[in-house]
Amino acid sequence: MKGRNDHFKFSTGVIGYPLLFVLLIWIVYWFEVRFGFDFNHFGVYPRSIVGLRGVLLSPFIHSDISHLWHNTLPLLILSAALFYFYRPNAWKVLFIGVFVTGVCTWLLGRPANHIGASGVVYMLFGFLFFKGIIAKHFRLTALSFVVVFIYGSMIWYILPIDPKISWEGHLSGLLTGSVLAFLIKRGVAKPILYTWESPEYKPEEDEFLKHFDENGNFIEQLPEEEQVDEEIKIVYQYKPDSTDQNKTEEER
Repeated sequence: MKGRNDHFKFSTGVIGYPLLFVLLIWIVYWFEVRFGFDFNHFGVYPRSIVGLRGVLLSPFIHSDISHLWHNTLPLLILSAALFYFYRPNAWKVLFIGVFVTGVCTWLLGRPANHIGASGVVYMLFGFLFFKGIIAKHFRLTALSFVVVFIYGSMIWYILPIDPKISWEGHLSGLLTGSVLAFLIKRGVAKPILYTWESPEYKPEEDEFLKHFDENGNFIEQLPEEEQVDEEIKIVYQYKPDSTDQNKTEEER
């Protein structure tokens, strides 16, 4: 079937784009430490016009090395999964997801600078989990279970259990990713249909079903089809030999 495996092709972008994003946030943090800058005020500051700049800038800003490290690995793994399993929609999910997550944080957040890529991580988590369940493709469903098995504990941090953690950003990301999972339908791998699920399937032509009678009883040996004897005709053709032709000419 054409297109069955077109959605699952490895390319350099599967690893290259996530690595580039991770490298960029590390460079930003290195620049802060090396030259003594503090970019925290560029984060999302809710319900402030100036704070809207953080919608695009906050994912690249982290408070310390621990904050940066805890976002690096899940960001790398989840974004790589996005580019491999949902390649046609990867950039759409990233751009829309980052923007909407930032806007929702701006609307819901406490009056503080919300920074870090954790909102993007939660957005990816929500999209990958719910999209795999909705798509019903066995590979995407398996991915959903793997994602929730590895990062399922993150769900607790959408609650205000730590005043230092932007649970509003986490909640915004999870909601955004979940909504995108329901809205994005094109370019997603379709579930593989079995033979009997195909519209062209005809039960009466199925060799297996022929072993059952109308009552559902199994027939071990099917009756041999009656063979119709066909009349065989043999047609002989005579081809004269060249020597016979010569004799005929001499007799003349």
